[in-house]
Amino acid sequence: MARLRERLETLGVDGFVVPRADRHQNEYIPERDARLKWLTGFTGSAGTAVVLADRAAVLSDGRYTIQLREQIDLEVFDPVNSVETSLDDYLKTNAKGLAIGIDPWLTTIAGAERLKGVMEADGGRLVTLDANPIDELWSYKPAASQAPVVLHPIEFAGKSAADKISEVAEAVCKADCDLTVLTDPASVSWLFNIRGKDVEHTPLVLSFATVSKEGHAVLFVDPGKLDDGTRRVLETVAAIEAYDDFSNRLRALSAGAKIGLDRGLAAAAIGEIVGVAGGTVVKLEDPVKALRSRKNEAEIAGTRAAHRRDGAAMAAFLAWLDRQAPGSVTEIEAAKALEDSRRRFGEEDGQPLQDISFDTISGSGPHGAIVHYRVTTGSDRSLQAGELFLVDSGGQYRDGTTDITRTIPIGGPSGEMRRMFTLVLKGMIGISLARFPKGSRGVDIDVLARAALWKAGADYAHGTGHGVGAFLAVHEGPQSISRRGMVALEPGMIVSNEPGYYKEGAYGIRIENLVLVTPEAEIAGGDKPMLGFETLTLCPIDRRLIDPSLLVPEERAWLDAYHARVREEIAPFLDPDDAAWLAEATARLISESD
Repeated sequence: MARLRERLETLGVDGFVVPRADRHQNEYIPERDARLKWLTGFTGSAGTAVVLADRAAVLSDGRYTIQLREQIDLEVFDPVNSVETSLDDYLKTNAKGLAIGIDPWLTTIAGAERLKGVMEADGGRLVTLDANPIDELWSYKPAASQAPVVLHPIEFAGKSAADKISEVAEAVCKADCDLTVLTDPASVSWLFNIRGKDVEHTPLVLSFATVSKEGHAVLFVDPGKLDDGTRRVLETVAAIEAYDDFSNRLRALSAGAKIGLDRGLAAAAIGEIVGVAGGTVVKLEDPVKALRSRKNEAEIAGTRAAHRRDGAAMAAFLAWLDRQAPGSVTEIEAAKALEDSRRRFGEEDGQPLQDISFDTISGSGPHGAIVHYRVTTGSDRSLQAGELFLVDSGGQYRDGTTDITRTIPIGGPSGEMRRMFTLVLKGMIGISLARFPKGSRGVDIDVLARAALWKAGADYAHGTGHGVGAFLAVHEGPQSISRRGMVALEPGMIVSNEPGYYKEGAYGIRIENLVLVTPEAEIAGGDKPMLGFETLTLCPIDRRLIDPSLLVPEERAWLDAYHARVREEIAPFLDPDDAAWLAEATARLISESD
C-alpha cells in the first residue's frame, strides 16, 4: 500500500480505484488480472478497492460480508457493504474535490461516465491513467494462458458459426451501425463455436471480435493458440488477427464509422480508441447475449444429458457421505470426493468432465452461512454431528454446464433447521411450479421464492436465480430471477432456482436446481397460454430436513413427482448399493396425517 501511494503521488492523482476486473469484464479472471486479490487478499467474485492518501476500503456485496472481514487486513482497509454504500456513495463522501485515477481497460464506458459525473459534481475529476500502477509494482505477475483453442462440435452447438454471424450482422444493420465490437469472450466463443481454457472453470477463449453489417467477421486471438486445422476452419468464416493487434486494428476500422458498443461491457479504453480515430460510438447491447441465452434444441438436449450424468454423480457422492461417521470427513475431503465422482461418471458416460464450473462451496456448520464460502487448508473443518453441510457445485461437460446446491444434515437436525429448510423448499417449489405470461421478467416472479420466508420474518441477500450457459459461463446474462431481473424470460433460457437462508455463526441452507423456460402452453380453463419451467437438475432433496406439516398438498405432490423422476432417470447409472440408497432417499414423503 505504501508503494502504491507513492506511485499515485508521482502520477498526480489523489486516489485509485481497483476493481476486480479484466479487459473483458469476465466473472472469472486470469490470475495475471487478479489485482484486487494481490493488493487486498480478498478473493470474492465481486469487489472494488478504493485507495486514498489517508484511507482505503474494499467494497463488496452481501454475499461476502463475512469473507471480506476474514480476508482483508482491517488495519489497512475498511470493509464496506456495497449494497448499503455504493462506490459512487463512497467517493462522494470521501473523495470530494480529489483527482481519482482509473485504468480505462478495467472500467466500462458506462462505469467511467458515471464515475466522471460523481467526481465532477463535487469539484473533483476522474483521471484515466495510461498504465495501471499495480502492474508496475507487481513483480512476479503470472504469465498469460497459452491454452489451445478447440472447436465446439456442431452436435453440441446446434448452429454453425456462419449462421450465427449472419444473425449478428442483421442486428448490426438494424442498429444502423457499420460494425459491432464483441468484448465478452463468452459471446466470441459462442459465435465462432470455439472453447478454451484461458480462465478457471469457464471454457473461454480470451479474445475480441468485430462483425460488420455486411457479415464480415474478424477474430482477435493469440495466434499461438491455433493449430493449423483450427485456423483453417475459422478462416472459412472470419479473418484471424493477433489479440495484441486489436487496438491498432480497431483504430483503422473506426475512422468515419459508426461502431456499436455495449456500454455496460466494453472497456472505456475501447470507446476512447473509437473516438480518437474519428468514429462514432453507438449504444448497442451485445447482440450475442440474447442469442446465446435462448438455447437451441441441440444445446437443450445436451444440457439434459449432462444433468442426468451429473445427478448420478451427485447421488453417488451423497450416498457415500451418508455412510461416513460424523467428524470423519472434512470440507476439503468432501469437495474432492464430489469432484472425483463427477470425473468417474463422466468417463463412464463417454463425456469426460472438462472442469468444475466454479470452486465448490463446501461449508459445514457456520461456514454454510457464508454464502460464497471457499474452503482453504486454513479454514478446513470436519462435518460434525448436529450440523448442516451445504455443498454448491457444478460441472463443465462438452454437452452442458451444471450447477446444483444441496443441504445435508450430519446426524439429527434440530427443529429450527427443519423449519427453515422447509420454508426455503417452499420457495424453490414455488418457482418450479410457476406459470407466467409472455413478457414476465425475473423480478416479477422473484417474490414466489421469498414469500414463505418473508412471512416468517426471514430473507436471503442474493438473487434467486442466474442464467446458465451451454458449456460456457455458469453465470450468464441477461436473464435472472432477482430484484434486478428486468429481462423477460423466454423459452430456451436456463436459470437457476436457489432460495436460501443463512444464520450467521450457525448454519446455512440453500436448495438449487436449474430450470429451463418452456414454451407457452394452454391451461385448462384459462384465458391465455403461459410459460413455465422444466426442472433440469436430477438429485434428491434431503427428506430428513423437511417438516411435511408445513407443505401444502400441491407442494408435497411436486416433491414426490420430482423424486420419482429422479429415481427413474439416474438409477440406471448407479451401482446396486447406491441405487438402493437412492430408492430410500426418493421415497414418498410421509407426514403424521398419512
